[in-house]
Amino acid sequence: MSTPRTNHTTNTVLAAQSDARAQGNLLAHVMPYVPADTSPFLPNDVPAMSAVWAETVQGGGYAHRIVARGTRIRFEDVSGDACAHLVLFNADAPRERLNVADTQKVFWQAYPTVGHPLLSGEGRVLATIVSDTSAHHDAFAGPVSSAQAVQRFGAASAESASPSGEALFGLAASKQGLSRRDLPPSVAFFQGVRVESDGQLRFTGSAGPGSIVEILAEMPLILLVANAPHALDPRAEYTVSELRIHAWRDSATTRDHARWRVTPERERAYSNTQDYISSRGIA
Repeated sequence: MSTPRTNHTTNTVLAAQSDARAQGNLLAHVMPYVPADTSPFLPNDVPAMSAVWAETVQGGGYAHRIVARGTRIRFEDVSGDACAHLVLFNADAPRERLNVADTQKVFWQAYPTVGHPLLSGEGRVLATIVSDTSAHHDAFAGPVSSAQAVQRFGAASAESASPSGEALFGLAASKQGLSRRDLPPSVAFFQGVRVESDGQLRFTGSAGPGSIVEILAEMPLILLVANAPHALDPRAEYTVSELRIHAWRDSATTRDHARWRVTPERERAYSNTQDYISSRGIA
């Protein structure tokens, strides 16, 4: 994680201005690209005029954003050691949030991948996974906790060299007017877990550099992202690399789309979502 320089000269207004601008230059690579179409990494298949969010999240960093229904969000594991822990909220009513347990059991699928809806506790689809070249994800264990980070790395605060996912989520939540009490369990992209026949969780790690996963917002969303080590990652060092995010305007799932009718459970969930969207007058 990059930090600003520690030697500051601020004894005059001009010196303070120069110091502040120097820190801004140092932090430029960990801030969102504004406007989004100025991202130097904008994928060729993303229409520049439709781009709404572009950000590189350093290892041990976090991101937060409100996006409209129909927004397509691409996460990219640039170097092969990113771990994107994700929490979603209904931006219209944040008391509705991602329910990882229902996301697994309602759709009879423990391992998130293409076509898998991310379900809220109200039985509505917050987002759908629409692209996945990684297939190394997890909806069981989550990020390294603060207690784990202190024990394994010596520190856990968001300002430390080894921030826990718990600390990063807490900070991201505060930026959206939420507290740690509002945080549900998260889903993780790019660091996989499989359940063995005896019930033990086996860490499968990364699919390698350049993997992507894309989700489609089926409702207006608050997204919180913590790029922190996975709880089951056995490596002794705090290891997590940069995560690249690009989002652009697309179209939410409608009744004429094939994934609406794949199973009775999905049809019910998408129908619940459409009912809510229609009654609230959300485009």
